[in-house]
Order: sequence, then C-alpha cells, then structure tokens
Amino acid sequence: MKKIFGKLALVIMSAIVMTACSSTQSLQEYFVDNEGNPNFLSVDLPVSLLNMDKADLTEDQREALGSLKKLNILAFKITADNLTEFQKEKSNVNAILKNSKFTELMKMNTSFGKASVRYLGDDDAIDEVVIYGDSDDKGFMLVRVLGKNMNPAKLVQFMKAMEKSDYRGEGLGGLKDFMKG
Repeated sequence: MKKIFGKLALVIMSAIVMTACSSTQSLQEYFVDNEGNPNFLSVDLPVSLLNMDKADLTEDQREALGSLKKLNILAFKITADNLTEFQKEKSNVNAILKNSKFTELMKMNTSFGKASVRYLGDDDAIDEVVIYGDSDDKGFMLVRVLGKNMNPAKLVQFMKAMEKSDYRGEGLGGLKDFMKG
C-alpha cells in the first residue's frame, strides 16, 4: 500500500512539475490578454476583405486563398511613455515564438524593421502562419493568418499574387493610422 501511495504521489508531483514548466502563454492567449490594452491595436479581418475574388489567380493561388479563413492583427505602437512596456511585451512575444511548436519559415528586413514568418502545423498542412515584425522606434506587429490545411508552397504563390494585385490596404486604415502617429 505504501508503494502504491508513493508511486501515486510521484506521478502527481511529476504532473505538477510538467504543468509548471509549460506555463508559457500561447499566442492566442497573448492576443486575448492584450486586446483591451491601450498600447495595442487589435484587428480581426476576414480574408474576403482582401478583395482577391476578382484577381487573376492561378488554380494553386485560388486553392491557397480558399484555405485562408481570417487574419488577427495585434500592433504595439511605441510612445515616449511606454518604452519600458514595449521592451517587456517584445520579450514576451519573442518567448512565445521561440516555442518549439513554431517552425520558422523565413526572416527578412523590411522598411518597417526586422520580420519573421513562422507556422504551426505540418509542412504540408499548416493551420496557422505567424508574421512578426518589430522596430525599436515604431513598435511591433503580430499577424496570425488562420486557415485550414494551408500549403506553404501555395501560400508563397498566393503572396506573389498579392504583390501583383491592386489591393491597397482597404480596411486597414485604422491600423495604418495607428502605426503612423
């Protein structure tokens, strides 16, 4: 009986330790926790807002578009009063994105600052793409592209189509204004 109780206690303690070790906040929790924070702008956009239905897309690009559901955007704008909070939040985001569940697809430098693209899911069936960019003088932006069984190769083709499209950021006015000033 003591051996059973001892093993049970060991299993319970192991479970507690494992739970404590996995206390890293998920990206979805981070979005929800900060949507009411005045330093952040939170926007949810349906993919239909991209107005790509009239664009001249290949079959692969149409399939990639069909696999997209919505975009969640969370932006933090730096002001003179929130530099300390910016550093803290930037650190929190980097900790979340370092989770082994995310696979890094690429890193890039943009006119806004440094950016990276990561994803969750299998190589041939991605369920979430995360685009993160930051700048030490402007702030940072997180974009969650949510979908079902997105294919990376087809997504790249879709991104190329977006570059060629006449989409000019309609529906993003509040976000553009927020990041400008």
